[in-house]
Amino acid sequence: MEKKDLKPIKLNGQKDALAPGLSRRSFFMAAGAAGVGSAASLLASSSAQAQSTDWTQPGNNNHVIELQNSTSFSEGAVNIEYFGHCSFKITSPGGASVVVDPWRDDPSGAWGLWYKYKYPETVTDITLSTHTHFDHDAIDRPVSTMVLDRMVGTFEFADLKITGFADKHVCTAPGYYNWTNALAEFGVEACAPNNVGHMDMVVYLIETGGIRTLIWGDNRADPGPGFWEAIGQVDVLTLPVDGSEHIRSYEQGNAIVDRLKLKVVIPTHYLNETTTYTLSTLRSADEWVKGQKSFKMLDSANLSLNAADVGSMDREFMYFGSNVVTT
Repeated sequence: MEKKDLKPIKLNGQKDALAPGLSRRSFFMAAGAAGVGSAASLLASSSAQAQSTDWTQPGNNNHVIELQNSTSFSEGAVNIEYFGHCSFKITSPGGASVVVDPWRDDPSGAWGLWYKYKYPETVTDITLSTHTHFDHDAIDRPVSTMVLDRMVGTFEFADLKITGFADKHVCTAPGYYNWTNALAEFGVEACAPNNVGHMDMVVYLIETGGIRTLIWGDNRADPGPGFWEAIGQVDVLTLPVDGSEHIRSYEQGNAIVDRLKLKVVIPTHYLNETTTYTLSTLRSADEWVKGQKSFKMLDSANLSLNAADVGSMDREFMYFGSNVVTT
């Protein structure tokens, strides 16, 4: 193809209720799942638009400036709010907040309708995304001052320290629904080292209030060399395990819990009746949770953890079930 044959694609900016548009990253996700030709036709459709609407968000960065100018921070509990799937809002004792993995429906349409409503436009200082799959990357939805998209390295702000570790996405689904086979059907590799780009992962370690929380995304049950040593001691783990074993099996989940000698385990990535449709092919995490030595069925979408209390726990499973923040 000659350079003169390359012409820019013009998008008409119209909106669609289910698929509000494709960003560049969404295009490549669709290309990996459905073939480049199909993704290109999606870009050319009349419903496509530029996705980022951050410039229209209300509010400003006054809270970040206030935290930036603080010289000391309060001691106390770490607050965790659950938004469903793998998404949390974690607020430090000093008031700094971070939203992890906001979700959305797949804009390409290839993976069907998963969610019953749009992710809430919650106000936060920082938004994190572990990887570019649609159920983790609605980074335009939170009203946030900063976005750390697949960040590797260390970021410190106020009384928060966030460290990102690169890894790879699970490439063989252990459960009854072998969704990972779809990638091979469209001619791309799911497994390292030649995996398609959207199968890259980041794991986040969030430290605040004397508690080290590991956000375990859809990454491999047995990460690459040096991973465990780099992670170090972990107090709280968010771990994707559900009855369909969509990301990892019960045995794989239990092995990670035992290896890290955890204090608290929070299940994620399961069928949540409040947020998620059956079309997701997910199931609840009830069976896995109730098979544990010690578990607590939480009665709200909010969890407050104090370092002193967490220190005395041993593999305590705390399960949000269908309790989520919806506004």
